[in-house]
Amino acid sequence: MHLLIPAAGVGRRMGSDRNKLLLTLRGKPLIAWTLMAAESASRISWIGVICQPSDRPDLEDTLQSLGLRTPTRLIQGGDTRQASVYNGLQALPPDADRVLIHDGARCLATPELLDCCAAALDEHTGLIAAVPVKDTIKVVGDDLQIQDTPDRSRLWAAQTPQGFHVKPLKEAHNQGRAQGWAVTDDAALFEKAGLPVTVVMGEETNLKITTPDDLMIAEMILRDRLG
Repeated sequence: MHLLIPAAGVGRRMGSDRNKLLLTLRGKPLIAWTLMAAESASRISWIGVICQPSDRPDLEDTLQSLGLRTPTRLIQGGDTRQASVYNGLQALPPDADRVLIHDGARCLATPELLDCCAAALDEHTGLIAAVPVKDTIKVVGDDLQIQDTPDRSRLWAAQTPQGFHVKPLKEAHNQGRAQGWAVTDDAALFEKAGLPVTVVMGEETNLKITTPDDLMIAEMILRDRLG
């Protein structure tokens, strides 16, 4: 199984002037925890980290310090996440027929979740990890007035990894570029192309590190997980 890790963003909501994946969590960069989970997953055989040139030296240092056995390649990122994943797909080895795409900022995903999503691609061409929404969700207008309350029982919070067969995902990306689709994840491209996407149960601890508060929560989760 091939794994692409988009890691070409910045840390504006973290209040940082650098890539948030280079911020430290328990003495290691956030991206290191993502890479260690991928290394421990039994089904991952190749890793591509999609990054910006300015981050490359730091990422190379991280890779060297981890000493990963899994072949790992740094790939030039784009201006958006969508463009970065497109670049990553073009950089996959020729024999890659299935791929997991996992945001580097979800650094608490377990090897078991990665393996579960990889296994599910034996039966599905597209999938996402997700968890049922617990809170009541409100649709709010620009005037801050509530417009609707969707049925919570049908709502799921999307996570990563997201997994796909490579050929239809490349075709969906090409279609998106041709038609100017702007989406926030690859599942949305699959959906727009009329392709099915299945949900795989995610993990409540698989949070995305976006704000300083998230970093504190991640610290507590790791402290509990690692004893």
